[in-house]
Amino acid sequence: MLVDTVRTRLGSALFSRVAGPDGPANRARIHDTPGPRWFAPDSPVRTVHGDASMFIGGIAALLLQSLHPLAMAAVAGHSGYKGDPWGRLQRTSTFLAVTTFGTEEHAQHAVDQVRAVHARIRGTAPDGRPYRADDPHLLTWVHTAEAYCFLGAHQRFGARPLDEAGCDQYVAEVVRVARALGADEAPADLPGLRRRLDGYRPELRATPAAREAGRFLLLTPPLPWAARPAYGVLAANAVGLLPGWARRALLLPHVPVVEETVVRLGGHGMTRAIRWAMRPPG
Repeated sequence: MLVDTVRTRLGSALFSRVAGPDGPANRARIHDTPGPRWFAPDSPVRTVHGDASMFIGGIAALLLQSLHPLAMAAVAGHSGYKGDPWGRLQRTSTFLAVTTFGTEEHAQHAVDQVRAVHARIRGTAPDGRPYRADDPHLLTWVHTAEAYCFLGAHQRFGARPLDEAGCDQYVAEVVRVARALGADEAPADLPGLRRRLDGYRPELRATPAAREAGRFLLLTPPLPWAARPAYGVLAANAVGLLPGWARRALLLPHVPVVEETVVRLGGHGMTRAIRWAMRPPG
């Protein structure tokens, strides 16, 4: 049928962008290898990380993470996010998929690989402070920003939003990955996540590098012009997930009436479309 053909082509194009050329092989390895997993099939972590709302949550997490000057210095100096943005996205999405859905052995191997990379990343931020990517405090910030944005996006745009107990369980479960990576201070419940986010605020500010990264993500993404309107809807809703203080720091506008009507409706429409496209025909 024509509808199935359109769905298959659109889903394949999205999957190729996010997962890269090794995506089909990685998907088969992740889902088809027998063995125990870190998370049960009905776990909140699988519910959140497997939903199309992650497209919005991922953009929001990158914007929020950029507000820590040392974390941003490490990204600007070592990640190659401008030279190879799709490669970075594909590596990140594969790591999330392996640790969420893969076997315990594969998940631990993915964690070990990331820790080995982090151990080599050292530098000095523009303000003169040294940083290292395996600093537990910075790793906790990265995790806190991700968990806050992933969960927030799911609760607003997910197909099956969690109840309060499910949100608390999500934070409790995902901390397993964070602590395996070395984020020793990662919070283990939803109130703790909120407190930890607030606790970092005295350390946060929008450096020139953070605002440059924001412009890259929001205004000049590496996409064909035909795809930019759809991406713009996702990006606008990612901005809408950020706390007000984060938006102000990044000089991002706030138009409440428009955001809570037209923009949010667009976000629901886009996540439904992505969910439809990436669902197998039948």
